[in-house]
Amino acid sequence: MQLPSDTQNLYRHWDDHLVDGKHPIQGVPDHFAWFIAERLSIWEKHTRKDTPPYTTDPILSSYRFCNVFREQDRQTIEIHCMLNPLRDDFPLWLMNMFYARLVARPATIEAVGLLSFDSKANEEVCKKLSTLPRPRYGTPYVFPVSTILKSETPTRELFLTIYLPTIIEKIAKEISSWEKESVSTGLTKILPLFGFNHHFLWTEVLIDVAYQYPEYIDLYKKFPLGPGSLPTFKTLSDHPEDFVHTLSKARYPTALKIGDKYLSLSAENWEGMGCEYRKYTNLSLGKGRKRRYH
Repeated sequence: MQLPSDTQNLYRHWDDHLVDGKHPIQGVPDHFAWFIAERLSIWEKHTRKDTPPYTTDPILSSYRFCNVFREQDRQTIEIHCMLNPLRDDFPLWLMNMFYARLVARPATIEAVGLLSFDSKANEEVCKKLSTLPRPRYGTPYVFPVSTILKSETPTRELFLTIYLPTIIEKIAKEISSWEKESVSTGLTKILPLFGFNHHFLWTEVLIDVAYQYPEYIDLYKKFPLGPGSLPTFKTLSDHPEDFVHTLSKARYPTALKIGDKYLSLSAENWEGMGCEYRKYTNLSLGKGRKRRYH
């Protein structure tokens, strides 16, 4: 299936993710490879507006799972569309991407406005954010509020509107100096500058950077594995992060195409599918969180 043109046009990284021809995934259990292909097939049928059900698998048809490509997730699309006008101003874009990922609710950002480097304007954003009816925040990618409680900006609202603008230009300058850096190495460089160990949230923001500024970050290089995916890859290797790096270097193609080339699986995709496959296997055993698909 051809990737829809609006999705193609939203991001800048596709050329680095395309390969010629097709060959089967190797190096992982057949059922894991099937799971990835089936998730992609479900997305294709949903996108084409086929008549449900999109799969005969009882677990995949009943419960919610993330897409193989996070670029296709609704919230990611909403955020990148919202920040598209800022792409030529990297520090401003980066600050608002961190803000958007922490808030994790595009409707909130639309209601209170974007951040700027004008402290007075940010005061207004803070005031609106603090007084907006709940729920103000979605489910963020893991923002440990405990890490900021003893800082000079001890609430999420103050942290975003006061602290973030003071530090983000330094981080943007650091990232702008990179040439196809890995996410793993990138984190070791920016977390000390940031001053707070928000490892997981910055991982997600660096993925977004790679989507729009692929000259800075390469998603096929070393990538940190989160606690959701580690159990999957620990069953396959004693060195799971190296194992995922090896899988990504193989650039296994998927059924999605741009022109006559196929989108391949990056380390980010493998990490995400490792997490989703763990959910699948847990549900198969009657365990895990049951998030019903509607």
